[in-house]
Amino acid sequence: MKKLIALSAVAVMASSAAMADVAISGSASVTYDDNGAGASSTSYDADLSIVGTTGATTLTITMDLDGSSAANDNITLTGVDLTTTIGPVTIAADMLDEISIEASTVSGGQRTESVDTSVTVSLDVPIGDMTIGLDNSGDITLTGTFSGVTIAHTIKDGSDKTVGSASIAGMDISLTNDAGDSSWSIGTTISGIAITLDSENDVSAVFGLAGNTLTVSHVGARDVVAEDADYYHTDAVDSYTTVALSRDLTSGATLTATYSSLDDSLTLKAAVSF
Repeated sequence: MKKLIALSAVAVMASSAAMADVAISGSASVTYDDNGAGASSTSYDADLSIVGTTGATTLTITMDLDGSSAANDNITLTGVDLTTTIGPVTIAADMLDEISIEASTVSGGQRTESVDTSVTVSLDVPIGDMTIGLDNSGDITLTGTFSGVTIAHTIKDGSDKTVGSASIAGMDISLTNDAGDSSWSIGTTISGIAITLDSENDVSAVFGLAGNTLTVSHVGARDVVAEDADYYHTDAVDSYTTVALSRDLTSGATLTATYSSLDDSLTLKAAVSF
């Protein structure tokens, strides 16, 4: 009997040790939208993430749990990713072939189905204050931080990309140049109000403290994006403003009320994360 108890204790400890390397998280929400002048609607969403880690190897599985059980599609895999590190070499495998074709023809999504699985092998070598990275697509990335400014430059076939970020005088600044197409964003805090501005004429301000915030955002107008061989077009959108009030409840959920001037709608969303 004593041996049986001892074996049981060892088994429990081994099981606990194995579970210590598995992290489970998720979220769920229910949303009511009055849709302005249109008919009101309700929607819901539930997601689950399982992350298993052993040493320098991590497997991440993500699932979308909401759907129709009658159609037997209420649980949908959204990601299966494996990463491991061997010295300066990192291997990343995307093992899920998602449905990438877009049903809507005005969403800017893909027009044709593509294979989304992949294996990427990258090499990072530190040299002084800079790290040189090389992946199996042939892209070379140079990354380093100099005098508080972080620069990452990726040398690609015919289209280089440079990303820079820095905190200067209380402002967080980021700049991106991708094959000649530049974008930027600036974030700062003034009298306790967090303000963000970007190159697309978007600006947002967050008032209040964590758990009880008011966020006012203005989204700049967007031009139509023409359709090409790979992607559908997207319609032009006028500028609009949103006001969102978010509050943590004693039940553990978060209630958010959002008004949008785009369609004069009010949305109520209750969400919980674990």
